[in-house]
Amino acid sequence: MRFGRVLQSLMRKLLRGYYLYFHNDMLNSDGRRLFEEILKMLMYEHPEYRRLVYRVRRNPDLDNVIRVARLFLDEDEIHELLDTSINGFYIYKK
Repeated sequence: MRFGRVLQSLMRKLLRGYYLYFHNDMLNSDGRRLFEEILKMLMYEHPEYRRLVYRVRRNPDLDNVIRVARLFLDEDEIHELLDTSINGFYIYKK
C-alpha cells in the first residue's frame, strides 16, 4: 500500500522531536496538533483505517503513535528515530 511522502515526513518529525511533542509518553498540545494532521491525512488517503484512527485519538500515547507509524515506516526506522531523539547521537560507555 502506498502512503504519501508528506505523511511519512510528518511522522518522522513527530518521532524525532520526542522531547518537543511528548510528556511522560503522552502527546502534549503541540504533539496532538501534529498527530491530528497526520491522522487527517491518513484518513484522506486511506479511509479503511478509520477504526484505528478512532482508537488512537482517544489515547494518544507513545504506543499508539508507534502503532500508526508502523503502517508506513519500517520497525527499524521507528526505533532508530526514537532512540536518537531520546538518547542523542552519541553512545556513552561506562
